[in-house]
Amino acid sequence: MDFFNQFFLDNSIRAYCVVGGIILLMLIIKKYLSRYIASLLFRLVHRTWKNISKKDFIDLLVAPLQGFLLVVIIVFTLDKLNFPSDFQYKIYGHSTEEIVNKTGIGLIIVYFTWFLMRAVDFIAVVLEQNASLTIEKEKDQLVVFFRDFLKVIISIAGLLLVIKACFSQPIGNLLTSLSIVGAVLALAAKESLENLIASFIIFFDRPFTTGDLLKVNAVTGTVEKIGLRSTRIRTADKTLVTVPNKQMVDSVVDNWSMRTQRRAEIKLELNPSTKLAASQVFITEIKKYLGMKPALIASFSVYFSDINKGGLLVIIEYFTTAIPLEEFNSIREDLNFFIKGLLEENELALAATANTVTIISEPKTGE
Repeated sequence: MDFFNQFFLDNSIRAYCVVGGIILLMLIIKKYLSRYIASLLFRLVHRTWKNISKKDFIDLLVAPLQGFLLVVIIVFTLDKLNFPSDFQYKIYGHSTEEIVNKTGIGLIIVYFTWFLMRAVDFIAVVLEQNASLTIEKEKDQLVVFFRDFLKVIISIAGLLLVIKACFSQPIGNLLTSLSIVGAVLALAAKESLENLIASFIIFFDRPFTTGDLLKVNAVTGTVEKIGLRSTRIRTADKTLVTVPNKQMVDSVVDNWSMRTQRRAEIKLELNPSTKLAASQVFITEIKKYLGMKPALIASFSVYFSDINKGGLLVIIEYFTTAIPLEEFNSIREDLNFFIKGLLEENELALAATANTVTIISEPKTGE
């Protein structure tokens, strides 16, 4: 027993053993304890959201909960020991004991902030599951947007608490200083602030949502993500283009996904020598073909548009329903095959693409 009553670095060996035993016990049971606490929290949450997955909930919260519990136990148990006088030093006017204590408090705040951010992730998962049950796709992106926004706010709040607890800075004075610095930074980062405001405009005005096919400036592609600063568009070449949200708001955005119909047009120039009856039959047959597909082709017009020295201009214009691009291209291909067959069947020729110029030179005198 005398051995445990011996003092080493201002603390008895008994005290070291008790503290070490508590920390060792926590290291052993932290996984089970954190899962048990997460299960209790799940029971509370499950009362509100019935369709959530217990596994997803626990997987999100266990890691930060383990770290938070371990840090809290370590900080509070070590606080029961006397800080060794041999380690008492001054660093920039602060004692090593004060630095160690505030470091522990800072770690508690950091892990608690991490826990809150994981909780926000979980709430976002639940809202995404509910939004996936609806047809409105903009709700999915709205959840992602506010998830990122809340995580930024929590991170800033956590940073302020660390500054308050570890550096003994009054938050009121700090916020006043930050407001001045923020105004300067806002002027310096004017474009970033404009992009942030534009992101709110996009979410509330909803000119487009995730998954929409857009054409903005020289970029055409599918919207993959609408962020706090920019919108990411996947082009047909499978490249990812990042467009600042301010440009998305200020530019003319052609939302192809919002179209009610697809339009196609074919211009044919028949040879000027084409007989009138043959051209009439040609136009009539195309009209019959288009009229046989009322489920796909909403409206059409085929007419003899013009006659000039190049040939007889026939314009074919038709609108399909809002079908996928692959199906639309298939309809265009079938029509082109039909027109090609019709030209061959009626022995019709298209106008020549080039003119032949014949130069006749007069013979020289004496030849």
